[in-house]
This record gives sequence, structure tokens and C-alpha cells, in this order.
Amino acid sequence: MISQFKNFHFQELGWIVYFPSFGNEGKYNNYNVVFKKGVSHPEKTVRLREILEDSEFELHYPHTVGYYKQSSEEGTSFKPDYLELRKIWTVEEFWLFLNSLNI
Repeated sequence: MISQFKNFHFQELGWIVYFPSFGNEGKYNNYNVVFKKGVSHPEKTVRLREILEDSEFELHYPHTVGYYKQSSEEGTSFKPDYLELRKIWTVEEFWLFLNSLNI
């Protein structure tokens, strides 16, 4: 199941967003994703727009976002092996990042 997701780490916020490899179509805002708000919080399935409209997200630009392969352990020693790392200043730049990775 791990390989069925494309994973993003919002470094400054400590947030992790998992995009399923299938099942989402249309605009990114409506995508169902698995979201983890820090290592001590449980994962939950939400619409991407819920994350992007969160005041904590909106008020803390820029975001350093790392795209990574799933690590075997995502606990307190979470250190993903990033395949790509980008600093985003707007939601539109996040869309460009997702497009470049064929999400």
C-alpha cells in the first residue's frame, strides 16, 4: 500500500500529505488526500482544499515542500529521502509542483 501514494512533507509546519496514485480527477482542490498534522497526530482523509484553507497554512508562506518516497518509519526520527524539494510562495506554485510530478 505504501507505493500507492505520492508523499509531500511541508517542513516548516511538520505536515505530511499523501496523494493516492489513483482515484482523483479534476481540480486539485477536490482531491482526497491522507493528511497528518505532525508526528503526534493521527492520519485522516480530507479534501486538499481543507488543508490549503487552514489559517496556519495560509499565514506561514513560504513553505518548503519535499516530495519523497515512503520511509519505513515516520516517527520522531522522521528524515525522508527527498526526491525533490521546492520552496513555494503561493498555491499556484504548489499546483505547478504537482503538475511537474504528474499528480
